[in-house]
Amino acid sequence: MTQEIHVDIAPDGSLKIDAIGFSGSDCELATAFLEEALGEIQSKQKKPEFYQQQRRNSAQRLRR
Repeated sequence: MTQEIHVDIAPDGSLKIDAIGFSGSDCELATAFLEEALGEIQSKQKKPEFYQQQRRNSAQRLRR
């Protein structure tokens, strides 16, 4: 799945940042630089994807 960050700017100057294709805390890590650069956060909403487990590329080994 493609990962994207959308930034919408409203006529009043407020911003909405949307991390698409991320799961777990990866979305917060991906947008942290924008939040830091743009200043004070008015509100933050976590999407259902935040609560999904992150996929790991490492293989899991089972021991007997």
